[in-house]
Amino acid sequence: MLRITVELLPGGRESGKRVIATADIARVRDGALADYAVVLDDAVLGDVGERAIVRSYPRWATSVWDLVARCLAAGLNQGREALPPRPAQPEVTVRVNDAGFRYVRLDEIPEPARTFFDQTLSGSGIPDHGCAYAHDWFDFIGGQPPSKLPV
Repeated sequence: MLRITVELLPGGRESGKRVIATADIARVRDGALADYAVVLDDAVLGDVGERAIVRSYPRWATSVWDLVARCLAAGLNQGREALPPRPAQPEVTVRVNDAGFRYVRLDEIPEPARTFFDQTLSGSGIPDHGCAYAHDWFDFIGGQPPSKLPV
């Protein structure tokens, strides 16, 4: 079995590294044309996609990286050895409350952006339950930490 591990090194520092995803690739049929099963896991989201099979792969024909790329593609695209369409940046409706504050509703943010955004909000002020200030959403999309306003 092959295990591909994706580690995050904050600021490029080994000392803070953590595993954020893994791919397990197991040969399930032996031979010159082998079958491989792949399972993708994300530390935050859990299992990604369904267990996929790459069939009749010519295991002695190229680099292991070709197998890894095909398995990743199959795991992300319902077993097809092609990448799914590139995802678009999430579009979220910005609302204005009676006090004039702009906000977004968390339940309107598509996954996995919602989970990652929600994690960044710890300690941030919120305009209402299940909501976040629009400026925090725009900071998140722009790669900036959210503002830490008092509740």
